[in-house]
Amino acid sequence: MKTVLNVIWLVLSGFWLFLGYVLAGVLLCVTIIGIPFGIAAFRIGVYALWPFGQTTVKRPDAGAPSCIGNVLWLLLAGWWLALAHIVTGVALCLTIIGIPLGIANFKLIPVSLFPLGREIVPTDQPFTGR
Repeated sequence: MKTVLNVIWLVLSGFWLFLGYVLAGVLLCVTIIGIPFGIAAFRIGVYALWPFGQTTVKRPDAGAPSCIGNVLWLLLAGWWLALAHIVTGVALCLTIIGIPLGIANFKLIPVSLFPLGREIVPTDQPFTGR
C-alpha cells in the first residue's frame, strides 16, 4: 500500500514539491553559511518525494544551534515551502481520492517550517536515538 500511495503522491504533488526543495537547496548553497540549510533542503526534498513509509522524529541531541538554525530557515526558505504544502494540500483535498494525500501534505508543513533537529526514519524501524 505504501508503494501505491507513493506513486500517486509522486505524480500528483511529490515531484513538484521535490523541485521546490531542490531549488531552495541550490539557492541556499550559494553561500558557505547557507550550505547546511541547503543540505537540509535536499534531505527533506527526498522525503517529500517519497514520504509514505517514513516519518520524522525529533533528535534528542538537537540543542540551541538547531533552534537558531530553524529560525533562520523559517525566514529564508521555510515559509515558502510551507506555503507550497498548503496550496498542494488544499488542491489535493478537492477530490475524494486526493484527501489522504492532502492530509499527508499538511503533515509535512511542520517539517518544512522547522527541519533542523529532526531525523527521517522508516516507520517500520523503531527510533533508538543517538
